[in-house]
Amino acid sequence: MPTPQVPIGSGFGPATTASDVIRGCDLTTRVAIVTGGYAGIGLETTRAFLSAGAKVIVPARDHDKATNALRSMPGAVVGALDLINPASIDAFADRFLVSGEALHILVNNAGIMANPLTRDARGYESQFSTNHLGHFQLTARLWPALRRAEGARVVSVSSRGHRRAGVDFDDPNFARREYDRWVAYGQSKTANALFAVALDAMAERHGVRAFSVHPGGVVTDLSRYMSVDDLRAYGAVDEHGRPLIDPARNLKTPEQGAATSVWCATNPQLDGLGGVYCENCDIALAVPADSTADFGVRPWAIDPEPADRLWRLSERLTGVTAVE
Repeated sequence: MPTPQVPIGSGFGPATTASDVIRGCDLTTRVAIVTGGYAGIGLETTRAFLSAGAKVIVPARDHDKATNALRSMPGAVVGALDLINPASIDAFADRFLVSGEALHILVNNAGIMANPLTRDARGYESQFSTNHLGHFQLTARLWPALRRAEGARVVSVSSRGHRRAGVDFDDPNFARREYDRWVAYGQSKTANALFAVALDAMAERHGVRAFSVHPGGVVTDLSRYMSVDDLRAYGAVDEHGRPLIDPARNLKTPEQGAATSVWCATNPQLDGLGGVYCENCDIALAVPADSTADFGVRPWAIDPEPADRLWRLSERLTGVTAVE
């Protein structure tokens, strides 16, 4: 039975940090993979899992940058992975599967945002390819290890940006329509949420549960394609370009931004639940399509029908069959 898209009263809130969520959690026998786990909210996600004793593998396109960022976290293991390169994804997954280890936590955290139109080697639009298709393929290839865990969780980092667009199934890669960097970002973030819906529906019987999360507004390297003027117009930075922190207004530190991912990955409050979109360390409220609220999830991001349609499209575009 699908988990209702309604808050459960977790006791946490917008200002909760990853360390708040992980306190008292023992992950000493657990293995986690955090894509992009060496910068921004990914780094804080990695830090939280390590603090609870987990083995954390951090796939990275830039090995030197990741190694330097994680130098003070000796428990983190850096692996080579480029989410826009299918061969790189397969190679990373193969290396992990050869180890025979179970995978208890997979956080699909890495991503790009609002970049100029670029395409991968297959001709796929880069935000859809990196943010969704790359993580779809990674999860599919790691499926045997997730099943082996007998109780794994997969967390996909979505965004309130899903409000900007649903998935255009007729032209997901902007082959015919004019490219809009924010529409493309919104589509990819809706895809992250729909992926969790579809994955959870198919994987629950195998003991794997899936969630999508909105981390909050956090100024990190993700905003590299936005100018200071853009960030100021969004109210994200002050007149000096310094990030503004006000969790009540969705403006968070990286550690606050990582909290919902960590909550979804580890908290027993979510035992037996899945397939939902979460924010502020709780299940988010479902809101109408025309809602102007700064919170909640729109219907096109949690609808099982487009979720199933996206799953089939993703299998066709990647050539990978997931969850058998």
